[in-house]
Amino acid sequence: MSEGTTGFQLGVIGSLALSVASSVSIVICNKALISSLGFPFASTLTSWHLMMTFCTLHVAQRFHFFEPKSIDAKTVVLFGLLNGMSIGFLNLSLGFNSIGFYQMTKLAIIPFTVLLETVFLKKNFSKGIKLSLLVLLIGVGIASVTDLKLNLLGSILSGLAIATTCVGQIMTNTIQRRLKVSSTQLLYQSSPYQAAILFVTGPFVDQLLTKRSVFAHSYSLLVLGFIILSCLIAVSVNFSTFLVIGTTSPVTYQVLGHLKTCLILSFGYIILHDPFTSRNIMGILIAMFGMGLYSYFSVKESKKKSANDVLPISQMTHKETTPLLTTKTNDKEGNESKKVNGVHAAAKDSE
Repeated sequence: MSEGTTGFQLGVIGSLALSVASSVSIVICNKALISSLGFPFASTLTSWHLMMTFCTLHVAQRFHFFEPKSIDAKTVVLFGLLNGMSIGFLNLSLGFNSIGFYQMTKLAIIPFTVLLETVFLKKNFSKGIKLSLLVLLIGVGIASVTDLKLNLLGSILSGLAIATTCVGQIMTNTIQRRLKVSSTQLLYQSSPYQAAILFVTGPFVDQLLTKRSVFAHSYSLLVLGFIILSCLIAVSVNFSTFLVIGTTSPVTYQVLGHLKTCLILSFGYIILHDPFTSRNIMGILIAMFGMGLYSYFSVKESKKKSANDVLPISQMTHKETTPLLTTKTNDKEGNESKKVNGVHAAAKDSE
């Protein structure tokens, strides 16, 4: 195994560990903020998270911790607004549905992501991967889904949440790979737009769900302290989210999300003494088995792909070497040339 491959794998493991640790930490912090301190304004809090993320990255960029990279404005705005809408729809789905139906909404993200990537990106998922995902979803469903009360508005909101989340996460992966931008560069460019849409809509969504105004809330020093702590942890959560999706895939990120669900359920039982039944235990064990299967098949396919990647360049398919944007033009002498990503390249036949 080459040194570069080892470094990449260590980077992936590090990003997965950071994502799990930061996500579990922010759940603990937000649980205390919302349940114990009576601050239920989740959408507004998320907008503050994103703005803190942008400010932190801006300072890091000024100190040359990373180099910003310009991305097409239309792409960044669309991507930022889509991710902001995803957060808003997920919060609305939780507000207008039962906890059980909301958990089913989150479970549905994986199969819909697989479907979209298969249909539109022509990505192939092996039978082993599909089987492991099925086992995982069954386990998480057993552990976390308690009731399935349906209503029309809640179902529509859940559908919109699934659609925007799937497309947003696929775009996160696709933009990083095709435009050769890092997770930090993409997050820096898009976080202001995500924050903006939640700044505008967040207070209204929160008032609709809680019947209370974020502007009329009494902010004690303890509440402010937990809000600041939540925002600081959110920087790590947002960064690790983009990092995991960029280095792995949207499906892997969702699998990781369900690992977090199992850890949070276990934490609630061990530390907070939340109710825990044999059904929860059985569901978590099945889910962990599904995650183990997914990891096994993913590593197996990754090794197979790495073996195929050592083929000589001459054996690579034409599709892999074709630029994303290519247009043809003719000069005054009638010679054909190609314009690749905005740069002219001579295409005259050799004599």
